[in-house]
Amino acid sequence: MRYPVVIHHEEGSAYGVTVPDIPGCFSAGNTMDEAMDNVREAIEFHLEGLAEDGEIAPAASPVSAFEHQFPGGIWALVDIDITPFSGKTEKVTITLPSILVRQIEKQVQKGHGKNRSAFLADSAVKEIRRYG
Repeated sequence: MRYPVVIHHEEGSAYGVTVPDIPGCFSAGNTMDEAMDNVREAIEFHLEGLAEDGEIAPAASPVSAFEHQFPGGIWALVDIDITPFSGKTEKVTITLPSILVRQIEKQVQKGHGKNRSAFLADSAVKEIRRYG
């Protein structure tokens, strides 16, 4: 997932980085490179805490969702693999109408999921985030 981050820097101070999609997630560094390395660690730390609390990683928003809140900031995207924060997999048995199964297969073949399980998991996450 690519999380947008906003970097602020004033002469004589460290580079401050905020992750708007993850409340309370911010970091800093003496250089831009250090700030970006540190914010990656901060994001992973926050996602780990959310997972320990049984929460799903928040969705990444487009930069445009936050630009007005952070005037003068420099925007970047930090690509984070959220798979490690999803917990271990569990095998479950579900029953679905055959027409729905065929439609899911069509979506998977179009590239909208790696397989049925991934497609169903992604769809469930989207709905959970939507209704919270």
